[in-house]
Amino acid sequence: MRPTGATLVIGATGTTGSRVAAGLAARGIPVRAASRKATPVEGAQAVRFDWNEDATWGDALAGVGRLYLVPPIGSPDPAAVMLPFLRRAREGGVRRAVLLSSSAIPAGGPAVGQVHAELPGLFGEWAVLRPSWFMQNFAGHTPHARSIRDEGAIRTASGQGRVGFVDAADIAAVAVRALTDEKAPNADPVLTGPQALSYDEVAAILTEVTGRPVAHRHLTFEELRDRWAAEIPLEFATMLAAMDRAIAEGAEDRTSDSVRRLTGRDPGTLRAFAERELRPSS
Repeated sequence: MRPTGATLVIGATGTTGSRVAAGLAARGIPVRAASRKATPVEGAQAVRFDWNEDATWGDALAGVGRLYLVPPIGSPDPAAVMLPFLRRAREGGVRRAVLLSSSAIPAGGPAVGQVHAELPGLFGEWAVLRPSWFMQNFAGHTPHARSIRDEGAIRTASGQGRVGFVDAADIAAVAVRALTDEKAPNADPVLTGPQALSYDEVAAILTEVTGRPVAHRHLTFEELRDRWAAEIPLEFATMLAAMDRAIAEGAEDRTSDSVRRLTGRDPGTLRAFAERELRPSS
């Protein structure tokens, strides 16, 4: 059964949103691609949307039956703007919402965890996707990618802790199913790749694939917090550094079968991602 109304994809030019919009469009689902500049997205209707400008919400929600939600970037309190928006969406007829959260943040936890806790009470059809750390953190213009290019190093406070890094393509595949399947998941699956890897192991894989030396530089919690705080608010920097400390304590040393169970395909490996995205052109 096709979804009723369009699907609003918030963050449609971002890492997961762009892939979700493309996946929905490929299925013939009407997509409203929301971004702050209403950037054109192939196969979708571009609409202007800003979490912090509620005047943009009404037009973005027009004719929408389902939502893909990417929280405001860098906000330590996304619930302050997201919950009023979600209440308006429900009043306007939205029936299903799929929220991008994090494996590190449980329902009722900090930041987007507050939205997670409220979502089932707002919509009868819902899903909260809780991916582990993105493989895409090592590509493009991310902090890790920049330090790899500029210094041949990845800097973390994660010690020897392991992470089940997941490809954004797999996150998007789960999101598309959660948005379009006749029955909503009504669940909060943790999404991982097939292996839990330390950053030392990540550095070794990137070195092998790219042919350029990459090392893992071990920082303390305070060193990482201060490094982040040079670019983002201190409260958010502290939260990110605390996530690395949790990795060092084993919080992310796990894998799940959620990608395969929800999409029918195995999740991609970090090596496959690196060969696709980072291998030098011949």
